[in-house]
Amino acid sequence: MALYVVTGLFGITLSFHRNLSHQSFKLPKRLEYLFAYCGVLALQGNPIDWVSTHRHHHQFCDSERDPHTPTEGFWFSHMSWLFDTNSVNEKCGGPNNVGDLQKQPFYRFLQRTYIFHPIGLGVLLYVLGGFPFLVWGMGVRVAWVYHITWLVNSACHVWGKQPWNTGDLSRNNWWVALLAFGEGWHNNHHAFEFSARHGLEWWQLDMTWYVVRFLQALGVATDVKLPTKAQKHRMAINK
Repeated sequence: MALYVVTGLFGITLSFHRNLSHQSFKLPKRLEYLFAYCGVLALQGNPIDWVSTHRHHHQFCDSERDPHTPTEGFWFSHMSWLFDTNSVNEKCGGPNNVGDLQKQPFYRFLQRTYIFHPIGLGVLLYVLGGFPFLVWGMGVRVAWVYHITWLVNSACHVWGKQPWNTGDLSRNNWWVALLAFGEGWHNNHHAFEFSARHGLEWWQLDMTWYVVRFLQALGVATDVKLPTKAQKHRMAINK
């Protein structure tokens, strides 16, 4: 459970997604790199490749060039797209949209050495608690975080409500939001990609936003971006 929070919340949703992919807020470099390293331990790829794929998803959302388009079926968008290693390059042309990360030596280092870091975590867990720690801390936890991340790509383009006129299939799904630390408010996210907050209503639980807000209160998260009333009015279906 601890590694679920460390890798899923701090690593994937806070760092890879909202901070690196969408630049929804800024962090001091040491803290930015720490959270990005947590994302590497999720075993979902290095920051450069993960961010590139996600930016392509938004650029070509729900079209044939979307790396995990739901128009090719639920299971394709959920996980089978990952097994075609050439599909992203064929559809999108490779990681050509992450120059901001590629110019930083730290992210190039993680790209070159990516696989060794999760392996190192597995060795550490085995030393600390033997085979049970390895099973739960790596096997079960990695599979759990995988499927929760993938549900945002699949379930949140199939089931839920669309309060915003985004022109795509993105939907707000409350149960995915509970599992994915707020990422399930996916129609909100597609309406305002730049926003650090996905749960825009008071009742929309968004654990990642609460962490960002806490970091902002501490003075370490700056330039936190949120949609304005005018932007919300333009995107609302029922104006």
